[in-house]
Amino acid sequence: MKYEVQIRSGVVASASASDGRTRDRVAQLLLERGSATAAELGAELSLSPAAIRKHLDAMLADQLVETREVRNTGPRGRGRPAKAFALTAAAREDLNPHFYDGIATAALRWIQQHHGPEAVTAFASAQVGALEERCRAALREAGDDPIARAEALAEALTAEGYAANATVIASGGQLCQHSCPVAHVAAEFPQLCDAETEVISRLIGTHVQRLATIAHGDRVCTTHIPAPTRVTPATTVRTDT
Repeated sequence: MKYEVQIRSGVVASASASDGRTRDRVAQLLLERGSATAAELGAELSLSPAAIRKHLDAMLADQLVETREVRNTGPRGRGRPAKAFALTAAAREDLNPHFYDGIATAALRWIQQHHGPEAVTAFASAQVGALEERCRAALREAGDDPIARAEALAEALTAEGYAANATVIASGGQLCQHSCPVAHVAAEFPQLCDAETEVISRLIGTHVQRLATIAHGDRVCTTHIPAPTRVTPATTVRTDT
């Protein structure tokens, strides 16, 4: 019985891997063609209509593909009209994860070539302006303490897709961002990181220091927040006695 279970588990794992490879091929075909019917995909991949529909149904459930009605210019036959399948926008982006990064990098290169690095800096500042306003709204109830504001900012940045958290350390606080939507672009144009650091400083209300960035190959974007300076009350000494 033990060996039978192991054999069955192996078969299931092998079947799952095979299904994954087939769906990858289906996705690649749809990416190349734009759209295709189940019959067209089955013919290309040498699969039966039932087999290809099983994969397409799974991809529909995972919101990787969507259906479109096929226009039939000839006489309409019996049965339901054929449907073509196409990748969803999210699936296309997953297959080409850095496509938009490439366009953004090319655009910034053009800006720098024709208008100079100052124009890239101005663009970066404008780009994070909307993010700053959204985060500022989230920090309205955080008070004036920089560490408390850093914790509130971490929550706001997480909602923006940065997967951030703030921690208290001996020298103050630390804001960590475990994801960066513009990391590949910022690797060439650090002005994006600089503009983001300035936003963090303004939102927290104190000078901060970037210690590491994903754009430069680090695993996490780390920003140090110095501890608030404690002012020692002055002591009055009487000299008239």
